[in-house]
Amino acid sequence: MRDRQYIPKYILFYKPYGVLCQFTNDATSPRPTLKEYIDIPEVYSVGRLDFDSEGLLLMTNDGKLKHRLIDPQFEHPRTYWVQVERIPSEDALQQLRDGVLIQGYRTKPAIAKLLDSEPDLPPRNPPIRFRAIIPTAWIELTLTEGKNRQVRKMTAAVGFPTLRLVRVAIAHLRLDNLNVGEWRNLTERELQELRLKVLPRRRR
Repeated sequence: MRDRQYIPKYILFYKPYGVLCQFTNDATSPRPTLKEYIDIPEVYSVGRLDFDSEGLLLMTNDGKLKHRLIDPQFEHPRTYWVQVERIPSEDALQQLRDGVLIQGYRTKPAIAKLLDSEPDLPPRNPPIRFRAIIPTAWIELTLTEGKNRQVRKMTAAVGFPTLRLVRVAIAHLRLDNLNVGEWRNLTERELQELRLKVLPRRRR
């Protein structure tokens, strides 16, 4: 019997809130998984989004590319829109830019800016819980690392807890033109640009 021909696959997916970033669930506590949205065998997520986070997820069966994207020594930007409780001060934003101390680890420098208005995002289901007497704001935060629940820990460390978290970009790949729960294949141009950014160039 011949082995099935290897065909590389590269997918962008808009992960909804409340979906596990895996294809199998815990039978004792079943929750929605990627399997309910993506019926493509042998693709795996590059990095993760927490159960209570939303947004862009890159999936592939290309092991070399996946390794380069998740290995900490090969940095690439990830951009998030973060709704926080209260209005962050410039001092708090600067702390995010400089790096904050989380459980003995100082985060790497980041790009952080306050958005002028609420971004154009679909409503979250279920909606966030917030107190009417306390204002909220949106931050655009770009990191080059992805430690466990890092964005939430960073905003909490500077005094502005995260209420909603949406990843809108991975390197040059963006959430644009995807609805919640939808996926699409990368275009050839997107894939070539991604390879140029993360894979080592061959010596001539």
